[in-house]
Amino acid sequence: MAKTDIARRVYNHTWKLDPIVRSLLDTDFYKLLMLQMIWGMYPKVDATFSLINRTTSVRLADEIDEGELRDQLDHARILRFSKKEMIWLGGNNFYGRKQIFEPEFLAWLENFRLPDYELSRRDGQYELSFPGPWMYTTLWEIPALAIINELRSRAAMRSYGPFALDVLYARAKAKMWAKTERLKALPGIRISDFGTRRRHSFLWQRWCVEALKEGIGDAFTGTSNVLLAMDNDLEALGTNAHELPMVFAALANSEEELREAPYKVLQDWQRYYGGNLLIVLPDAFGTDSFLRDAPDWVADWTGFRPDSAPPIEGGEKIIDWWRKKGKDPKQKLLIFSDGLEVETIEETYRHFRGKVRMSFGWGTNLTNDFEGCAPTETDSLDAISLVCKVTEANGRPAVKLSDNPAKATGDEKEIKRYLRIFGEKGRVEQLVKV
Repeated sequence: MAKTDIARRVYNHTWKLDPIVRSLLDTDFYKLLMLQMIWGMYPKVDATFSLINRTTSVRLADEIDEGELRDQLDHARILRFSKKEMIWLGGNNFYGRKQIFEPEFLAWLENFRLPDYELSRRDGQYELSFPGPWMYTTLWEIPALAIINELRSRAAMRSYGPFALDVLYARAKAKMWAKTERLKALPGIRISDFGTRRRHSFLWQRWCVEALKEGIGDAFTGTSNVLLAMDNDLEALGTNAHELPMVFAALANSEEELREAPYKVLQDWQRYYGGNLLIVLPDAFGTDSFLRDAPDWVADWTGFRPDSAPPIEGGEKIIDWWRKKGKDPKQKLLIFSDGLEVETIEETYRHFRGKVRMSFGWGTNLTNDFEGCAPTETDSLDAISLVCKVTEANGRPAVKLSDNPAKATGDEKEIKRYLRIFGEKGRVEQLVKV
């Protein structure tokens, strides 16, 4: 396969609009899996998603031109799934299962288009939200984040000539390849790409995926990006995300329903998928409270994805819980995915090797690590912590507590109410870099 000259492509914007998102498949696989369940079980629920910049020192509205942002968002709204993409979704095996997507769902998806958005500026930040039916707004999360992150990268590189861009990408490639060689030295390691949301650019994510495929061979298990999985003959990976328990909790009509929301999500998920997709994401309202109240049947699931606790601490907590439930941790799976850097992967791998099956979803520090690579001194290419979270469901505020209070989202009064119900045990504040 001929490799794209990324530096030359960045320099030569020879068309009026260089679209960042060119396919609705340029999203994470878990969004499609969740969408099918939402479509099938909750078609009348409304959900608003909103952009949240945790790196408040970065004034996005000062760095990114509003007209360019609107052009990119509007372009994403004209996209449709192509015939080739629909055939691939309908005929491919995912997680060892044929036809994971129902024919009726695919027929509906064929005519899908992203709904409208609301955009304004306030105090140097963009207020970007996506209100409407949940089964439409949910697919805005990934392209919205990808668009903003790549527009920020483009703005930072606008003054660079072709040689400066060559230097930038040469340094970034060498940096990423050095990480690849370190990972290759870990026997039995399993790495996947989870870097779509906060990538430097689509072209750079594609380069990173192709480099990992060559660099670590079978240790590279696939990518969460559906388009890259299709184009590179890779496994499309992903299960579910925080938005499911967040919406279920927002819809609860009593404190008891609120406590049960994280488990009701799992019951609905199991009804739809089962098998290899039974991975628990326990930290929406705190891992300690989740494990404290979890029904015994949760221990029968394949594994957990500890997402906001320190990986060793969070993993040990889950292993202890499995043992108390009479389960052998060696038969279970832990998927680590929170802001991983190569040093964290190495440390976590060595700690848990032989104790449990494990996998690593490598995200922002795979697809957007340009620190120290620019030919001039700048931090404008450094990755930031940018998310697009569900903030309202059927007119009710949605909340995420997280194991890390710095990652909590939602109305302050509602956060306090959730803390009273779920408790604060195990929540430890840590710096959120990406």
